[in-house]
Amino acid sequence: MKRFLIVLATGAALAAVHLPAAVAETPYGSLPAPSGCSAPAVRAPAGTAVESVTAARREGGTIDGTGVVGGTVTGVPAFCEVTVTLTHPGDNDHARVRTWLPVSGWNGRFQALGGSAFAAGDNGVGMGTAVKNGYAATTTDGGLADAVDADWALNAKGEVDTALLNNLASRSQHEAAIVGKQVVAAHFGSPASYSYFNGCSTGGRQGYLEAQRYPDDFDGILANAPAVSWDEFEVATLWPQVVMNNEKTYPSACAFKAFTDAAVAACDPLDGAEDKLVNDASRCDFDPRRLIGTTVVCDGKELTITAADAAVVRKIWDGPRTATGRRLWSGVPVGADLAGLAGTTAPDADGQVRGAPFPVPRLWVTNWLKKQPSFDVSTITYDQFTRLFEQSRTEYGRIIGTDDPDLSAFRDAGGKLLTWHGQADQFIPAQGTVDYRRQVERTMGGGKRVDDFYRLFLAPGTAHCGLNKGGGTTDDLAALTAWVEQGKAPQTLPATLLDATGRSVDRDLCRYPEVSRYRGHGDPAAASSFRCVLPSRH
Repeated sequence: MKRFLIVLATGAALAAVHLPAAVAETPYGSLPAPSGCSAPAVRAPAGTAVESVTAARREGGTIDGTGVVGGTVTGVPAFCEVTVTLTHPGDNDHARVRTWLPVSGWNGRFQALGGSAFAAGDNGVGMGTAVKNGYAATTTDGGLADAVDADWALNAKGEVDTALLNNLASRSQHEAAIVGKQVVAAHFGSPASYSYFNGCSTGGRQGYLEAQRYPDDFDGILANAPAVSWDEFEVATLWPQVVMNNEKTYPSACAFKAFTDAAVAACDPLDGAEDKLVNDASRCDFDPRRLIGTTVVCDGKELTITAADAAVVRKIWDGPRTATGRRLWSGVPVGADLAGLAGTTAPDADGQVRGAPFPVPRLWVTNWLKKQPSFDVSTITYDQFTRLFEQSRTEYGRIIGTDDPDLSAFRDAGGKLLTWHGQADQFIPAQGTVDYRRQVERTMGGGKRVDDFYRLFLAPGTAHCGLNKGGGTTDDLAALTAWVEQGKAPQTLPATLLDATGRSVDRDLCRYPEVSRYRGHGDPAAASSFRCVLPSRH
């Protein structure tokens, strides 16, 4: 179960990756294949030195993703793999930039793949998918390790390794874009006609970083469930553990599910149809105290919901606040799996249960804030939590916050930014992305002007990185390429979602700020039965 949650949080595939056919289409036909697979000459990006360049032909087939993320993609055609190792002189880092070049059938496009959690780049599944769809693909490891491996955070002196943190935060993705484009041009004899970035979670944050700081790197950026405001939300996602530890109450996953199911049932009809989906999670104000005294069956045993259980859920849904009641961040969305961040251990010999924090926020606090990898986060009080939140914002906001709302340079460069975010995201609340979008609107002249280059879609009932990753499907990359190459801005994003029972339903995801509303007739599982409208005030 823990590995399953880690995979979800890092935004990775759980099994074979969904491959929408439209993505593989190309307006150029099949381009001529180059001869051979050789190491090209590469100019080092500014501030770096090239340590080595190697090339090897790979036969493709089935590619299994490395590390804790895992995943599999099948039917990958043969490709030439070029690996360029970069270093920043004086930093003693070694970042590998891998570029996979289709032996045949290149569609003329370049795609860079983002990372997950503390991993700077793709583990092979995204790269294989890109090559299968005809792209030349690039990713970088930034000189770091696996998704939930933070052993690199501190140097031998116990100080934060700022060089590697900067690799994760900003510079490695930009350098990979520069190197990858060089490799593509040298291998095929001409540069790519269009360049794209594709990432979710940490990869989504990297996409926003590219739009903010390196607006000329990509024509189109697909950045889903983005981990923007990393310095704030990463501490905020430890809040469920802080609540349970301070209230000394640890509801079981089954009890948490009872609260979630009750909230979904209560708020499901708000869109006009009882379809097991909450189409506008921000309108759901279900009070968990309504479940006090009710009985649920967990693992074959009856369990009575207590006032203490309801108090914990209420605080987790509400989100972290200071002692004076000032809101620090949004909470776990109603409808999301509470056990993702509010995990607990199995009962010990004495029947005691303890919190089991999710690795990413725990590692951020222990390594980058406390600078003590062995620090016990279960000892954090409410007051200490507030101080840690403020410390993280002060120390790391400018380094890895990635929430600059001025996207004028990206707009002026002709770039397009497309994002979807699941409203039942259990690890990165969608409200953070909504708040960022609102900041961009305030900075850049309102929603209509921002829609010219940046569009956000919210996916009801969808977990972290769920679309195309086991919790539904959408042809988001095809929508982005049509916007970039044909000027067809997406009005909706057609998707297949999973409702609360696991049944597949079709929906047209609405362009923010619109929400989906039932027409009053038609099959609730059909997209045609809904329309997009502005949300009512409440």
